[in-house]
Amino acid sequence: MSKTLIVAAGKTAEGEGCLQPVLQLEQKLKQIGLPPRELVIEPLSTGWHAPRQEDHFRSGCAPIEALAKAKALIEAGTAAVVIRGEDNLKTGYSREQRHQLMAIYGDEYPITQAYDDLAHEFARRQGIDADTFRELCQQLYSNYECSYRNVMRQPVTQDERWFQPLTSLFRGVDCANPLVDFHGRLLLCSQETAQLLDIPATEVVEVKGVGLGFLEQDGPQQLRQIADYEHLGQAWQQADQQAGGYFKQKFSERKALLESYTCYPVVPMALMLKSGLVSGPEQLAEFVARYPLTVTGGMNLAKGPWNNPALNGLISMYQALLQSDASLGAVHGNGGLGYRQGVAMLATE
Repeated sequence: MSKTLIVAAGKTAEGEGCLQPVLQLEQKLKQIGLPPRELVIEPLSTGWHAPRQEDHFRSGCAPIEALAKAKALIEAGTAAVVIRGEDNLKTGYSREQRHQLMAIYGDEYPITQAYDDLAHEFARRQGIDADTFRELCQQLYSNYECSYRNVMRQPVTQDERWFQPLTSLFRGVDCANPLVDFHGRLLLCSQETAQLLDIPATEVVEVKGVGLGFLEQDGPQQLRQIADYEHLGQAWQQADQQAGGYFKQKFSERKALLESYTCYPVVPMALMLKSGLVSGPEQLAEFVARYPLTVTGGMNLAKGPWNNPALNGLISMYQALLQSDASLGAVHGNGGLGYRQGVAMLATE
């Protein structure tokens, strides 16, 4: 069984970045008769309730689902797979179109309210009062700011209005800001294909594990089941075991990186608890103060292109692992209100 290797990754956001190295390798594969199988992360314009197509993936968990399929394909003999996502959320839609397409639970129940209700249910189960939850939200945002400054090497600027409450638990800065034009590509190969392409070992990251956890339905009627986040715990455990079960130890030693899904604060809180990185809610504040939860600054600052944040995370994690002393990285994907959960573990050879 061949290892699944990421051999190239690229993205553009707001016109910055580059896709050429990935596209050049894809062209080389076509020239030698090994065109990559293409897996597509669908844009907002597809519609949340549209019929699903083969090799197309939808929701915030979609890139992790696509990665799981790519891994299975390569292990079964496919030479190469490319995962691509494109969405011009800033320039490709009118404000009215965006709002209409994002109203996935109906016009009377916006996503912000759905996550507020979910957070209340989660906090109740964890014994976290509203004031403590809001304090954790601020600590999480400060954590993201620190990572963003380290990556972008520039100060964080936010309009003051984003610090005002949107719901009973969330401010604007606590939520994902999706207004970005994004194109991303992730190229995966078997070991044999990587050798044919003469990819240096210094440019290779292995997909060590992928874990998925799904509930049958999404939406407000599933709040209680989602708020348990047992399926997130299952996805984490599956991916971590495939990768050797060392993530918590390596992360505590600063030898592993994490890209949490930060659409709303309840999601990274659940990730910390269900992954076992913290053993109880009373440890959340100390953990957030000590460890970076993202390599990008999260969806709040690195922006969240609808179904593509975890693809942005995978691309960023690939690049970060090649440039740092860390040897292991985890990327989280959260679909819908949380009914689909995915975790990927990536490692340098």
